Amino acid sequence: MSETIQILELFGGIGSPRCALRNLNIPTKAIDYVEINEKAVRSYNSMFREELAYKTQTVVGWNLKPDILIHGSPCQDMSIAGHQGKATGEGRINRGKGSDEGSGTRSSLMWETIHIIENMGEWRPRYVIWENVKNVKSKYMRPNFDRYMVEMERLGYTNNFEVLDAREFGLPQARERVFTVSVLNGERFEFDDLIRTPMRNLQEFLEDDASVPDVYDVTQPSVLACIGEKRHPQGNGYHRLCIYNHNKTRPDTCTSH
Repeated sequence: MSETIQILELFGGIGSPRCALRNLNIPTKAIDYVEINEKAVRSYNSMFREELAYKTQTVVGWNLKPDILIHGSPCQDMSIAGHQGKATGEGRINRGKGSDEGSGTRSSLMWETIHIIENMGEWRPRYVIWENVKNVKSKYMRPNFDRYMVEMERLGYTNNFEVLDAREFGLPQARERVFTVSVLNGERFEFDDLIRTPMRNLQEFLEDDASVPDVYDVTQPSVLACIGEKRHPQGNGYHRLCIYNHNKTRPDTCTSH
């Protein structure tokens, strides 16, 4: 592919979608990147440092017409790991603050993507990709998810969504996320066309213990409490952390510190 694909990264994080396009050898130009987290921005700048030319330039006449708009809007107020409501006599309400437009929550920033597309005038990105937590399809979050679909249809898009698990694409992590792909002018994205790959062994991603600086040793009491039976006190006061395969009774690997 010789044509350069222009992307707009909103809530861009460390730039994973751009990295994926690069890994596929697809010529890509990020016409803008928006991210509030300083550490994520530092990671992004490091990952793409060879593609980021720091120079003074004007934005007059700048081509702000992305082929693909990618947004992973904040999930904290929709995730089951986020705000869970007040404790009641019937237990804690399992819902977040939500993403109602105008509510001021972080997750309500999803509607800014709609406003940005509207303000592009006649131009529309051919593809809009929205990634978020599985809980967006829950009872309390579904109304805003459905409204997003309606708004994208109003803007001329055909939507399709599916819950994808990182384990289906080679990564040893139970990470389920809802991906919504909106295509301009009637074409429907088919998730069945995605290439699934076998999950790789976690050991392939672990560095040799001797090469890891001591600063990365797990010492926080809260973390040690969470890993529970997976820690083994050693005589030197540190801990050995065992990585378990859920299909086995023995650990795949152990590291001692």
